[in-house]
Amino acid sequence: MTTRHVGRVCRGRYRLVLMGTVVLALLGSAGVAVGVEPAPASDRAPDGIWRSDGYGTVLTIDGGVLRPYETTDLGCVPGIPAYREHAPDGSVRFRARDAPDSYFPITVRRLPGRPERAALTVEGTLGRRELRRVRTLPADCLRPAPADPRAVFDVFWQTFRENYAFFAERGVDWAAARDRYRPMVRPDTTDDRLFEILTTMAEPLRDGHTSLRAPALDRLWRVGRPGTPELDQAYEDRIRAFVERRDLGGTPLRTFAAGAIGYAELPGRIGYLRINRFVGYTGDQAPFAVEAAELDRALDTIVTARRASGPDAWHGLIIDIRVNLGGLDDLGRRVAARLTDRAHPAYVKSARDDPHDPTRFTPPQAFRIEPVAGAPRYTGPVAVLTGPATVSAGETFALALRERPGPTTFVGDNTQGIFSDMFGRTLPNGWAFTLSNERYVSPTGRGFEGVGLPVDFRTPVFTDAEFAADRDSAFDRAVRLLGGRNP
Repeated sequence: MTTRHVGRVCRGRYRLVLMGTVVLALLGSAGVAVGVEPAPASDRAPDGIWRSDGYGTVLTIDGGVLRPYETTDLGCVPGIPAYREHAPDGSVRFRARDAPDSYFPITVRRLPGRPERAALTVEGTLGRRELRRVRTLPADCLRPAPADPRAVFDVFWQTFRENYAFFAERGVDWAAARDRYRPMVRPDTTDDRLFEILTTMAEPLRDGHTSLRAPALDRLWRVGRPGTPELDQAYEDRIRAFVERRDLGGTPLRTFAAGAIGYAELPGRIGYLRINRFVGYTGDQAPFAVEAAELDRALDTIVTARRASGPDAWHGLIIDIRVNLGGLDDLGRRVAARLTDRAHPAYVKSARDDPHDPTRFTPPQAFRIEPVAGAPRYTGPVAVLTGPATVSAGETFALALRERPGPTTFVGDNTQGIFSDMFGRTLPNGWAFTLSNERYVSPTGRGFEGVGLPVDFRTPVFTDAEFAADRDSAFDRAVRLLGGRNP
């Protein structure tokens, strides 16, 4: 499941805090809303006990209550239960009562002709999780998990060991990390000290989709690739002001979707489309259908019939995602669908599927870009601006555009290199953490985790030297490539 880059771990009001969408273990610690797709009355709810392929999760559905359990070889940590409710569309949903502002519906459907198998999908995110019916819960799920400092350390380390997908790519010996840091944890280790030990151990991963939150300590930790700026609202405001003054000659962007999307016309009939996230389009956490409708309204205004084709069409389009904090992959696909008149592959997704073998993944699921029907589609030259602050769903969007049939050029610097949804888990003491357990690769099987998507023309991106010289090399190169002139 998933929300990708932006958002608080607690899934409340939208903030530019975390790089990515949290993909919780069903409910995890955030209280995600869950929906069961309508079915015939005889098969209305897939009651029973189910284990997911990958994701280390067992869930029970019984008596209108869905209970998730996060499992490892060490034991079992219960997630937050959710309770059935009836939605206006007639479907049956489950929602965690202590998180009323969460809205993250999941559907669970039995597979036709396979009563012992089911599929779990999450609205707004891509792919499905296969579920297998099991007879009983693991015995560890029937008793409280130890919550002393050493037990917390062990669950944290073991969960990464069984689910994290990129130790090799990031050059981290996780077993050696345990040997180094486990002796530092004592029965009397304070919470603050334990927090420092866990985060120091995980820091060498340099994975912006890893995080640790301790609510009682009011502490939130995450770390990105070296040199990554602090991706908060202040940084976004600074970059937008710089672009409007320097690149657009003082002309403000026309904004849409609660400021997430901006558009301007450049000399020489070049369009400039800036997208800084793929979520939060209504200013708050909202159902995917609401977010998608808001995005479609913006695209209807920007990608018009006049700009898409004919004598007044764009000579080129710059898509600036140099500061894009991610969100929902499917919203990125909706943008890509306005930039082609031919279906094309986007990427392939799978999840780590064996706690003892980091090379085994679930069967790959391939995703495509389908041209949107009944709306103008631009197929001319596109220049995509990327950089280290292009993260998560911003990166899957760029990955999809690499396969675009029309002429597409990438300018700037490599993206951050964090493609997986943020897989959320709970520690026995109530802390919440996330990690990367999914692999996104190109249609030809090439992965970019850790290194990021490369560019065709490498330039500095919002560096101190660029600011000092009042220069935007990536923007200027894109304008020249599209045959335009700077304002």
